[in-house]
Amino acid sequence: MKLQRKNRLRALSLGALAVSGALALTACGSDDTSSGDGGKETNANANIKCDDAKGQLAASGSSAQKNAVDAWRKVYTTNCKDVQLNYNPTGSGAGITAFLQGQTAFAGTDSALKPDEIEKSKKVCSNSQAIDLPMVGGPIAVGFNVPGVDELTLDAKTLADIFNNKIKTWDDKAIAKLNPDAKLPKTKVQAFHRSDESGTTDNFTKYLKGAAPDAWPYEPGKSWEPKGGQSANGSAGVAGQVKQTPGAISYFELSYAGEGVKTVDLKTDAKEPVKATVDNASKAISEAKVVGKGKDLALELNYKPTAEGAYPITLVTYEVVCEKGNKAETLPATKSFLTYIASEDGQNVLKENDYAPIPAEIISKVRTTVAGLS
Repeated sequence: MKLQRKNRLRALSLGALAVSGALALTACGSDDTSSGDGGKETNANANIKCDDAKGQLAASGSSAQKNAVDAWRKVYTTNCKDVQLNYNPTGSGAGITAFLQGQTAFAGTDSALKPDEIEKSKKVCSNSQAIDLPMVGGPIAVGFNVPGVDELTLDAKTLADIFNNKIKTWDDKAIAKLNPDAKLPKTKVQAFHRSDESGTTDNFTKYLKGAAPDAWPYEPGKSWEPKGGQSANGSAGVAGQVKQTPGAISYFELSYAGEGVKTVDLKTDAKEPVKATVDNASKAISEAKVVGKGKDLALELNYKPTAEGAYPITLVTYEVVCEKGNKAETLPATKSFLTYIASEDGQNVLKENDYAPIPAEIISKVRTTVAGLS
């Protein structure tokens, strides 16, 4: 009887919410929709301007932003029903290659375009060149699977030694010193890196090089340089290996941690170890500087942030488009979609899905640039 009464009350409550929700929709022109693919619920803003957007909109690249794109796509295509958005998370390197070959309307990359890539883009962008538009921020989490260990603190040097195959077991003295209260097993360290060219790898190795230069002798880049270790394709691939392999450790976006994957706290110059959270990443990203020329909004990240509680391993994903000379058949959909994801509503979706919105002073420049695409 109690259960029946509880269900009746719940039904009445839902009915009242439905009425108030309908009134809110009438006033605001918005509704809620699931982000799809098991994502979190996001706000489906009916004020999205579809303009003349229609047809197939193909894009590829960064797997780091896949979960964000999934959430955005659900909202956008709910409102702009004439557009079919297909984003293929092939990795940053493959995404840029496809764009430079004219196969996609835009690309996603976790590393800004290199000078030679900008030069190549002039063949695709009529009388123009490609530009970087920062759209997604977030922490690169270091996930671990150490039997019997629920919390783990590491610093840049120790991480560098782990991924450079110098630390072989989890009871190593360097790890023990940082975790005096943990019962560290003799389990073998299984360090996984990305097998594909990845902006996540680029940003992770930039952190190691910037924060522990003596321990990391390699130049940062999209391709993994150290020999040894194990590899997997994409962020989902390395995250999956951590989840199923005892002794495993790897790097991937926080949104891929999910249930069952623990993440490392980083020892920095701050008083307390810093956790991989969206808010802590935002503190670090706020120190980024625009270093791109003209309409290009490439950023320089600070891997040794000064703010208390700032999480230092972060990345920014860019959408790469032509400043001018975009394909006429996909330009309306490209501008419409990018306008939405750069909007306040689009950026709010990020935090709901474990990403960090781009700082206000930077995203405002993105909006102006998107409006001028031609």
